[in-house]
Amino acid sequence: MISDLIHKRRSVYPALYADTPIAKETIEELLMAAHQAPTHRKTQPWRFKVFHTEQKRAELGDFLALKYRNTISNYSEFKEAKIRKKPADAACVIAICVQEDPDQRVPYWEELAATAMAVQNLWLACTEKGIGGYWSSPALMRYMDEFITLEAGEKCIGFFYMGNLKAELPEPWERNPLDQHVNWF
Repeated sequence: MISDLIHKRRSVYPALYADTPIAKETIEELLMAAHQAPTHRKTQPWRFKVFHTEQKRAELGDFLALKYRNTISNYSEFKEAKIRKKPADAACVIAICVQEDPDQRVPYWEELAATAMAVQNLWLACTEKGIGGYWSSPALMRYMDEFITLEAGEKCIGFFYMGNLKAELPEPWERNPLDQHVNWF
C-alpha cells in the first residue's frame, strides 16, 4: 500500500549501505517510477545522470574532492576525504538535474517541483525494494557542468545516493503533530 511506503521512506546515508551492487535493470525500473511524476504542460524536466560503475563513482568522488580543495576557503583534509569516499560507498549515484522549458511555458519553480516529485517517486520505489536512498544537495553541485555535459538550460540540483542496506531501515524520526502544520477553513 502506498501509504505504508510513504511512512517507511527515509534518508539512508551511504555509510549504511552494504558493499553490493544494484543491477542496471533495477536502476532502470526505479528511474521508470521517477519518470511517471506529474509535470505541468508535459515538459518532463527531470534529467538523471547515472554513475553506476565503481570507476565512474570514483571519478565523481575525485572531481568533487578536487573542486572542494580548490574552491572552499575553510579547507579541511578530513572533509575532502569524506567527499571523495561518499560516491564510492554507494552502489549508484544519480545527479539530479532540471531542464528548464526552452519556451518558458511554465515557471522554473514548477519544473523544480516536478523534478522533486520524480525524485520522491524514485525514493518510494527504492523503499519498496529495500534499497536505501539519500538526496544530497552540496554546494559543489554547481560545478557539475565541468564534469559532465549539461544541455543549455539544464542545472544540477543534487545527488541521489543509493545502496543495498546493511540492516533494516532506521526508525523514523518523530514528526510534529499534523495540526501544527494544517489550518482548516
